[in-house]
Amino acid sequence: MSFKKAAEELGVTPTAISHQVRALEADIGKRLFRRRPRPLTLTEAGARLFPEIRDGFDKMSAAMSSVQDDALSQPLVVTTTNAFAGRWLLPRLALWQEAHANITLEVIGSDYVVDLKAGVADLAVRYTESAPTDLVTYELFRDRYIPVCNPAILSSKDSIQQAADLNRFVLIDNAWPPEFPNIITWRRLLEAARSKFPDVPTIAECKLFSFREEAHAIEAAIAGQGIAICSDVLVAHEIETGSLIEVLDVCLPGATFFLAHLQNHPRLPQIDEFVLWMRSLPEAGSVRPASHKP
Repeated sequence: MSFKKAAEELGVTPTAISHQVRALEADIGKRLFRRRPRPLTLTEAGARLFPEIRDGFDKMSAAMSSVQDDALSQPLVVTTTNAFAGRWLLPRLALWQEAHANITLEVIGSDYVVDLKAGVADLAVRYTESAPTDLVTYELFRDRYIPVCNPAILSSKDSIQQAADLNRFVLIDNAWPPEFPNIITWRRLLEAARSKFPDVPTIAECKLFSFREEAHAIEAAIAGQGIAICSDVLVAHEIETGSLIEVLDVCLPGATFFLAHLQNHPRLPQIDEFVLWMRSLPEAGSVRPASHKP
């Protein structure tokens, strides 16, 4: 019952409130307020209209709160490659739950690019050579690919003393998405090694075994089935513990892992929490914004 207090609540001037009320009264064809004498009171028409309007706004407010609460209770959906999901992200989810028990994560592993604009996922860890130009992105890691194997397969008889010894072992390859410009293969690695080691065998002299999934190729190497070319980011734990060792001093450059999300995403507070968490991990201490593209 105060135009002044209504104006303060809505962040407008009392004059604007007065104009809006007069426009409403003109539309209805009846006065809703008695302005004289003070204090402001409702007319009969205003008294009839007020409870219906109040209840309508209350229902709208309750519906909005219900939808907002439902959105907040939904998992924060992260999409990334199968290999990064299984080998890097999933082993660290317990740390996320300890720090953010109120935000559940759902991880979608896919070696095909998931369109964030379609609403399937809230954010993505993309593996690419350059940051997506239509998303807000944060650079995580740059990797390189190194030949590794389980040291158990390197007996004194079959140890690798020189590059030529590679042809005594199974060389493990894996398929790559066709859109990736510089796929990692043993053919490329052997060509890169040839300038450094003159006795490098040709691809035709080697025994090859290929997997469709990068994660499966890594598991095959851990199981001692051969020598695989692996991302040093994805096998960092195995290199540290000695369950995988580097067998040849040669590598191929990989690409970059980027965190990416839509600008003005409706769940930015939760997304920001995930970004900050990723940055807080010791092995991700160098995370930094790569670009802010609208």
